[in-house]
Amino acid sequence: MKPSRTFKPFLLTAAVVSTAALGASLLSMTSQAQTLPEHAVDASQLTAATRLQAAPLPPACQEAIFKTQDKFPTTRYTVPDEPWNAGLAAVSNLSEEDQALLTGPACAAWNKWAVENGAAVATELDNRYRNAAAPACNKWTVATLATIKKHAPEVPAEYQAQEKVAKKVWTEVMTKLSTTAADPACRASYNTAKAGW
Repeated sequence: MKPSRTFKPFLLTAAVVSTAALGASLLSMTSQAQTLPEHAVDASQLTAATRLQAAPLPPACQEAIFKTQDKFPTTRYTVPDEPWNAGLAAVSNLSEEDQALLTGPACAAWNKWAVENGAAVATELDNRYRNAAAPACNKWTVATLATIKKHAPEVPAEYQAQEKVAKKVWTEVMTKLSTTAADPACRASYNTAKAGW
């Protein structure tokens, strides 16, 4: 099984982040791109990270993407490499129309919400991750989706357009991984999670 990294923003910036947890994601959920992994980094990941950093994002959106980890101080919750890499690729390939939804006011509203709720969300992510069944990919999807679903109604109204992008990224990533993930148990978990929140 591939190694995983401790929580990084993507699918809470893209996903609950799309709601409260990458957001990007997801959204993260987280998303979610931020620091590159501490271990092996492949060229596609560097390319995706470079495109994200090169994009003319408002400062509040750069904070939302690259500093979400600081707002959600998890200790157990981790994002497996497969969704992390797929998420980076999906976010870096957003259409111009989707990128236009990444506005300063929307990101500022998200950042404020994340600061105010980050500790509680991190605790939930850690607890749900700990209590979910292995393998790590399933622990991650279960913890992420349950936390996103709980907090989605709380996300500021200004962020709702971005949440649509986070849901799109989440669905794209989970759909892809439901057929390409190396582990059959992970493919099943991603397939279950692709409906999103």
